[in-house]
Amino acid sequence: MLKLKLITAPTEEPVDLEEVKDQIRVDGTDQDAFLTSQISVARLHVEGTELNRALVTQTWDYYLQDWPATNYIEIPLPPLQSITSIKYTDYLGAESTMSSSDYLVDTIAEPGRVYLKWDKSWPSASLQVVNPIVVRFVAGYGAASAVPEPIRQAILLAIGSLYENRENEVLANVQKIQLEFGMESLLSSY
Repeated sequence: MLKLKLITAPTEEPVDLEEVKDQIRVDGTDQDAFLTSQISVARLHVEGTELNRALVTQTWDYYLQDWPATNYIEIPLPPLQSITSIKYTDYLGAESTMSSSDYLVDTIAEPGRVYLKWDKSWPSASLQVVNPIVVRFVAGYGAASAVPEPIRQAILLAIGSLYENRENEVLANVQKIQLEFGMESLLSSY
């Protein structure tokens, strides 16, 4: 099980309120608060449940129990933008930061990876018992405008479904199947 903690949330959403209102054909401002909350709900669903990736720039801590047996650490929530730090705590509680000159960051691979340089090794200190290694990383496509259009359309599809069916339990299962098929088609490349 991955241990992740959000440090800095996205400062914008992949779709904005006006796009949502155009999608679901709503005029006026009466529904703005509700629709704004649904944008976040839909993004979180697509990021976590559907794709397991970050959409708009955000910072996370990734906790490891031990150093890997390989020469790399695979970083969850692609696409990886950068590694901020790799810290570890020894059994006495002393925290150290691994030098960035000891590793290379592969932001092209998905998921991204941190590789040890040729003549380097993971620190050999005896580690504390719980969450001794913390990799802080920045992930996401960048600004909202950089999120691929199929992902943005899937979010709009999800918001439309949430809006149209928020009080309708009878059609919920049929609508869910239709929504999943549409989202699956849009998100299959990611």
